[in-house]
Amino acid sequence: MFKLRAQVEDLAAAIRRRWNERPLAGIILGTGLGTLTDGVDVEVTIDYEDLPHIPSSTALSHKGRLVCGRLGTVPVLVMEGRFHVYEGYSLEMITLPVRVMKALGASILVVSNASGGMNPTYQSGDIMLMEDHINFMWRNPLIGHGDPNLGKRFPDMSSPYDKELLDAAARIARREGIKHHRGVYAAMTGPNYETRSEYRFLKKIGADVVGMSTVPEAIVAAQVGLRVLALSTVTNICLPDNLGCVGKYDVIRAAQAAEPRLRYIVKEVLWEQQDQLAAV
Repeated sequence: MFKLRAQVEDLAAAIRRRWNERPLAGIILGTGLGTLTDGVDVEVTIDYEDLPHIPSSTALSHKGRLVCGRLGTVPVLVMEGRFHVYEGYSLEMITLPVRVMKALGASILVVSNASGGMNPTYQSGDIMLMEDHINFMWRNPLIGHGDPNLGKRFPDMSSPYDKELLDAAARIARREGIKHHRGVYAAMTGPNYETRSEYRFLKKIGADVVGMSTVPEAIVAAQVGLRVLALSTVTNICLPDNLGCVGKYDVIRAAQAAEPRLRYIVKEVLWEQQDQLAAV
């Protein structure tokens, strides 16, 4: 029970030795979105291999390092490379950085991902603001951890994605003419893409996009009390009756093309929130 708490403390201390700043926001970057750090005034970078309890990131385009610095004027801790169930990692390990971000003082978690669009109104390159999710990973990162120091035992999930942050992101996107949607993300384990029948099923039960991440992090964020903004870049269209073959490089190229728009939204949202964040 107390092993996880010790890992959080060890990892937080290791980061503080290199960067003794309070990150007001933690950011987790998804596939093809690593260049978001181009907009960060970098103060320190730390390779995952130089930190305790952190695994290697094996996913394509994930660099595997922490970037510490400022996005605009907001101090941020950015994960360039996340961890996935399909890499063989436990949900406890996948979500450890979320707990550490909270321990270091963050009050907002920003998560990005690449996804397949099932909503027929979506196009490749669109940004979807996540309003809700469906967990089809068939597991939960909170199972087995009853230590009250880790957060609530039974966190409420009626609103896992912060409405104020969602509204701000949507307002900024409208102002800049950035095409965006609000919708529901279905999380699968991967690493295979879905079948035609699976796409039909997911769409029927209310999912707009499907991906292989984010939900475990959002669950832990709810447990520890982080406000979450999650942005999904639609990288390929998954219409069952017109389904083409999707390559991993197609996904990366589509995500990279959308990245400047996503970066702008995140930067502006955090800028609007900075006074409120600093008072927390």
